[in-house]
Amino acid sequence: MKFRKLILLTAALTLAGGSAIYADSVTQKVKIMLNKQQLDDDGALMDGKAYVGVRFLGDVVQGMVSWDDSEKKVTIYKPNVHMFLLSGSKPFGSVPKQKSTSFQVFAQIDNLQTSISGFKVTIADPYGDETWIDGRTSQDSDFPTDKDNFWFTSAETTYEFKYSGKYTIRFWMKPADNSPMQVVSEKTIIAK
Repeated sequence: MKFRKLILLTAALTLAGGSAIYADSVTQKVKIMLNKQQLDDDGALMDGKAYVGVRFLGDVVQGMVSWDDSEKKVTIYKPNVHMFLLSGSKPFGSVPKQKSTSFQVFAQIDNLQTSISGFKVTIADPYGDETWIDGRTSQDSDFPTDKDNFWFTSAETTYEFKYSGKYTIRFWMKPADNSPMQVVSEKTIIAK
């Protein structure tokens, strides 16, 4: 009886291993490159077509991804968000390292095709540590009512650029459907 169970178990494991090897030969990993940088997630090649995850695609194009389970439909909303930075009355894109700089973020948003319940602006240092700069929720009295097209000016922020490298200003939006905040635009500051 034990011998019979051993043979059945061996046959089951052989079939499972063979299926995994077959599945691996049917689908191949695809490297994804963006601006000459290889991205962390890989795609899959099946039947001559490359596939990539929708959430990952939303992150790459900096759009808001929405899932409708009842219709089994994914929608990506990509608003136009243009940011520029002012220190005093001068625009800037580079700063000396180990110096505190006061600045404001100006953002112009248009082509917003979905309702949002909030947005925020953050800055991340070259090591990825993120700091909140400013933001609004639908509960704030100055939350934009015309969500298709609006301007936003952050409060003046003083930030110390401790390290050499790239600092990233990110504009995040939260869809009204309770999805998490998602990055819709980035701007880079160089500290040297």
